[in-house]
Amino acid sequence: MIVIMLGAPGTGKGTVGNLLAQKLKIPHISSGEIFRSYIHDADEIGDQVKAYVQEGKLVPDELTIQLLEKRLSEPDTQNGCILDGYPRTVVQAESLDNLLQSQGRKVKVAVNLSLSDDEIVDRISKRRTCPNPDCREIYNLDFRKPKVENICDNCGTKLIIREDDNEQTVRKRLENYHNISENLIEFYKNKDILYTVKLNNESNKVSSDIAEEIGEYLKK
Repeated sequence: MIVIMLGAPGTGKGTVGNLLAQKLKIPHISSGEIFRSYIHDADEIGDQVKAYVQEGKLVPDELTIQLLEKRLSEPDTQNGCILDGYPRTVVQAESLDNLLQSQGRKVKVAVNLSLSDDEIVDRISKRRTCPNPDCREIYNLDFRKPKVENICDNCGTKLIIREDDNEQTVRKRLENYHNISENLIEFYKNKDILYTVKLNNESNKVSSDIAEEIGEYLKK
């Protein structure tokens, strides 16, 4: 089962994707995690990725799909995976389809977490992040507070506000996301595999509720 998580920054797709992966017993794979993993391995592809990342450049599509092909060939993905952060464009989505077809697989559903820009700005402004590289847990002062104020529940590290968690930066990121994402959402809608979950900050739904809802949908 291949599931793709779509959604603007701040919609919680990483958290929901991770919970859904636990529920389905398949790995949650983010593009950032793949890049970090192969950089750490320091092989030829890893060195290429590292060069782009260090220069602050986007990793080219052809290199990203090579990494993804390697990752999807690993034993833990035999029963599927949750893809988070890839694809980001229609070209990437088509490359992914071709790769999966060569493996005798296909995308089952693309989950789109939908939240208004104003609510995303509000949500991100209340986000707190654990800076511990082995943890990186994310909290929210409205609906996921740490048990002890400003302290990570998992590792005890003092939480921080990331430099880019401000309205100006967030709105720029959202503008870029919308410019790219509309065609991608339409791509999966036309394939009749798009499932949109409408979110709002007033709802009592938490990430586990959303993951449960998606899990029930996937059983159909």
